[in-house]
Amino acid sequence: MKYKLISFFLLLFVLNSCQNNNQKRQAENKKAAEKKELIFSNINKGWVFYDTPINTTSEASVASWTELRLFLAELAQKPKKTIGAFQKKSSEISKKAMALSNNIPYNFSKPQIKSRISVLITKVRLLDLFIHLDNIPDKKVVLLIAEINKELVSLQRQMDKIVEKSKIPVEEGESDLLKMMDTTRAIPNIPIDKNLPRVE
Repeated sequence: MKYKLISFFLLLFVLNSCQNNNQKRQAENKKAAEKKELIFSNINKGWVFYDTPINTTSEASVASWTELRLFLAELAQKPKKTIGAFQKKSSEISKKAMALSNNIPYNFSKPQIKSRISVLITKVRLLDLFIHLDNIPDKKVVLLIAEINKELVSLQRQMDKIVEKSKIPVEEGESDLLKMMDTTRAIPNIPIDKNLPRVE
């Protein structure tokens, strides 16, 4: 009799604890869903890229530089509905950003442009990394979007500076002076060995 009574209370206790676990699990699931909804809302509001050229130089380069055109077109398409859509879009943006450094037009193949492209690629890859985390830091994602926009503006302004400098006419003799100042063309300074025979 004692064993039956003890086993009965034990069974009630187990059933009651299972019911409490279900309620806790449902409450945790509800909190997680609300948190995901908040993260999605914040990222959706902050997902605004500068996808149009800001000056005539960048407009002209978009027409001839296929990789830049595809990158800006990818930025223009805003994902909708789920975090998964944002994750896919960030992966696509990352691929297009990586392609920017492959085919830089000759007139823009300068260290200033290459460094800005490298910084832009780094920011885009960071965005891709953060948005694929299990616990997405939505504030960092929005901040990275603003930084990517800033780097895009910097890249386009540098392109404009290069085009403006190329329009300045070269004065007579300036090209010769630049050649003389070029240290890669200079005669190397080889130390003279005093033991070698000399012709006098």
